[in-house]
Amino acid sequence: MDSIAAIILAIIEGITEYLPVSSTGHMIIASSFMKIVEDDFTKLFTIVIQLGAIFAVVALYWKRFFQSFDFYLKLGVAFLPAALLGLLFNDAIDTFLESPVIVATSLILGGIVLLKVDDWFKENEIIDSENATAHSEINYSSALTIGFFQCLAMIPGTSRSGASIVGGMTQKINRKTAAEFSFFLAVPTMLGATAKKSYDYHQAGFELSGDQINYLILGNAIAFVVALLAIKSFISFLSKNGFKVFGLYRIFVGIVLLVIHFFIYKLSL
Repeated sequence: MDSIAAIILAIIEGITEYLPVSSTGHMIIASSFMKIVEDDFTKLFTIVIQLGAIFAVVALYWKRFFQSFDFYLKLGVAFLPAALLGLLFNDAIDTFLESPVIVATSLILGGIVLLKVDDWFKENEIIDSENATAHSEINYSSALTIGFFQCLAMIPGTSRSGASIVGGMTQKINRKTAAEFSFFLAVPTMLGATAKKSYDYHQAGFELSGDQINYLILGNAIAFVVALLAIKSFISFLSKNGFKVFGLYRIFVGIVLLVIHFFIYKLSL
């Protein structure tokens, strides 16, 4: 990896982490095209720069993190399924499901869901008040359900934010509230993923060079700034327009990826 690759991946992370388009899928695709996908540092980099995106949520919503202890309990309940399943099966999932075809298929299937989800749950926008806030509208049962939906994102290309937002909408929660709770849930989820991946690499004797440390600092800084802009834009766009555009985008990217893989350039992950 060089500095250009680090900048490109950080921008992709910042833009896609909180959009329902799969940040992991996009970074896998970009890494494959740059022919750095099999590099151990690349795999570590794509996880660790999520910290920058995490701090973007904290910076934008810092008041929410000081409103009530109940807020943290609900986040803990929602985080629990991913924590348990991630510890038990994440390595196996990486081994068996990390392929261009799986990523492309997940993008397409998720896109089809997003084309329909606004119609499936349109009554949610009427039931909830416009000023609803995530932690006051989501009970413990709903939080746990959202947590199980988030586990679908262990399949590359699914989208953590998309899965958790749809999970929230199944609980009669409006789009804005579900999206904000998805942002908050990203904090413990990505912190946990970063800690586990860093520990695994440390246990394997992986040592960072000075350039690699600089790339991580640069990547986190870029991901932070870009994620700030992406979150603000996404909430505004989602409240007005819904998910159809994201669904069409996912389907388009998935089809293009399959065409490239089978007819132009055989991608490897």
